[in-house]
Amino acid sequence: MFVIIGIVIVFAMVFGGYTWAGGKFDVILHSLPYELTMIMGAAVGAFVISNSLSGIKGTMGGFGKVFAGPKWKAKDYEDLLCLLFTITKTIKSKGLIAMEQHIENPKDSNIFKRYPKVLKDHFAIDFICDTIRMMTMSMEDPHQVETHMEKQLEKHHHEALVPAHALQNMADGLPALGIVAAVLGVIKTMSAITEPPEVLGGMIGGALVGTFLGVFIAYGFIGPMASRLKAIYDEEGFYYHVIRDILVAHLHGNAAQVSVEIGRGSVPSELQPSFGEMEKAFSVIPAEAA
Repeated sequence: MFVIIGIVIVFAMVFGGYTWAGGKFDVILHSLPYELTMIMGAAVGAFVISNSLSGIKGTMGGFGKVFAGPKWKAKDYEDLLCLLFTITKTIKSKGLIAMEQHIENPKDSNIFKRYPKVLKDHFAIDFICDTIRMMTMSMEDPHQVETHMEKQLEKHHHEALVPAHALQNMADGLPALGIVAAVLGVIKTMSAITEPPEVLGGMIGGALVGTFLGVFIAYGFIGPMASRLKAIYDEEGFYYHVIRDILVAHLHGNAAQVSVEIGRGSVPSELQPSFGEMEKAFSVIPAEAA
């Protein structure tokens, strides 16, 4: 919603101010199709050159994410805390061996199936299961496990940010491509130097539309979208930090509820459930799941 509001404000302020100052749209509208084709066509071509197929697909999906916002909501964090509470409590009461059947087939696990949105996130499930699997192989040094988890998080976050970097690179190149289009317009104008001043003025104005479009699209839309996309991925990364903090706290010997409370502190403030809300959520977890 705020992205759409921002787009409307950009258009209204720029073109509203232009109209208020007495500007005419004839030259802009006449040159718009040609200039836009050159600038955006070149930008898309450069985008394809500089990115892999997976990066291109990720960026296309990133546009939808800019409008939709982060995928993790307050309820999702509550579900994750409940899931990890159940896991750590099970390990504390029954030992790591009791989790083997769950981590080998999480889709069939009565623990994981209670939280379908968590189950759909492949990285979250692999992150949890692989870490517990390492624990079953006697890798129980909290510092060693934390270092390994940090590397996994860093790798995942680096890959997730590829679309944001790709959009930012496009934004950085658009003003220069606008100048390219403007130079071509000047070349066209110079070839018609014998035309009367009013004709030359229109041609020069059309050429300058290219510079305007390059800067306008870069700093009014693509650049802000790249920043917003990066912020979304950064916020979504906290979800996995919660997993790390709880499992590491468990390895330090804390009780399940204490480990989860440590992880709750990593939840973004506006999405963080209260202590009382978590107490209530823990109380309704079925005994067979815990």
